[in-house]
Amino acid sequence: MTRLAFLASNNGSSMRAIVAACRDGRLACEPVLVVSNKKDSAALTFARENNIESRCIPTINDPDAADAALAGALKAAGADLVVLSGYLRKLGPVTLAAYRHRILNVHPALLPDFGGRGMYGRRVHEAVLAAGVAETGATVHLVDEEYDHGPPVAQARVPVLPGDDAAAIEARVMAAEPQLFVDTLGRIARGELALPQATGAGA
Repeated sequence: MTRLAFLASNNGSSMRAIVAACRDGRLACEPVLVVSNKKDSAALTFARENNIESRCIPTINDPDAADAALAGALKAAGADLVVLSGYLRKLGPVTLAAYRHRILNVHPALLPDFGGRGMYGRRVHEAVLAAGVAETGATVHLVDEEYDHGPPVAQARVPVLPGDDAAAIEARVMAAEPQLFVDTLGRIARGELALPQATGAGA
């Protein structure tokens, strides 16, 4: 069974949907670890309430030490895949090398458009609105050294409707994200969706 670790800075909405799918049998995966960079995050509370191992690894004071600690925690938990669920810190080189092509994030737009540094939250949807496009959506992608740069794995498309403001677009995309992530992980776990092979990966 595929073992999942989650990184979340705040609430971890997609993480909650994925854990629920694991627990009710819709997803053949096992949640094994939740890590947050904030000790008071709701994601850590959720992990404790659901008997999932949890760790707080702050990143601001010593990013290099945090990177090594995160990679060590993921390996110790036996994680096969790492799921980012609103994790608002850039991953370090040790973690990226250990889990190359095994770290997944969901971005609230159809990458490669509307991604990159500073493109998160409401800003993404404001940019979509300003561009006048007819559709947007969510993208599950592999994580690498650059923001929103790793190759897309799966996408869900949603319309941009006449009269929409950024809040309306955000709500529509947020509603699509959790199921997209659950479906994508299910396809990976069943062997229907192959991730790139990484030589020397630690997972």
